[in-house]
Amino acid sequence: MPVVPMSRVFDRDTEDVAIVPEIADSLAQLLESARRDIDGDHQAAKTSIARATALLKVELERMTTASSQDVGPGQLAGWQVHRLRAFIDDHLDETIRITDLAAVARRSAAYFSRAFKRTFGETPHAYVVGRRLNRARHLMLTTDRALSEIALSCGLADQAHLCRLFRQAHGQSPAVWRRERHDGTPPPCRLRFAVGER
Repeated sequence: MPVVPMSRVFDRDTEDVAIVPEIADSLAQLLESARRDIDGDHQAAKTSIARATALLKVELERMTTASSQDVGPGQLAGWQVHRLRAFIDDHLDETIRITDLAAVARRSAAYFSRAFKRTFGETPHAYVVGRRLNRARHLMLTTDRALSEIALSCGLADQAHLCRLFRQAHGQSPAVWRRERHDGTPPPCRLRFAVGER
């Protein structure tokens, strides 16, 4: 992930890049847990800090992406972007149709799809999938729920759907990604050999 100066992130309209309250609460809980455990259970404190760090990295990536957008011709207005983000995040566990999003933005479906892509740099479907994966990462870091439950709560068909999308986006399964961040240990070095080489 490229390093972006924090001044660049926070000089923008903070309404669009503010930390989501549920993430702020989760960070506070993880850090409080680490503070309580630091004297008695170093491993538990280390795990809480690792989870908080991973969660913060995910949120900073979202904020950096959100802050790098400039409004131009054929793009959605700021109020439309704000309403769309809120609508999508509030309805991730449901089916989200283009017609629903167009109604939120008060545009025709055809105009909306073009303007959405110009504004966000990706199609509405790709954006919704990205938000679903973001919520899945958040739930994997802050809960011990089964991946099948997480998939359903993020609006995905099943655990296999989550695994396929997650592997496409991150190059590893959700279980491996979660385990690496819960342990606080770096991922193992994976050597790949050409066929016949060892």
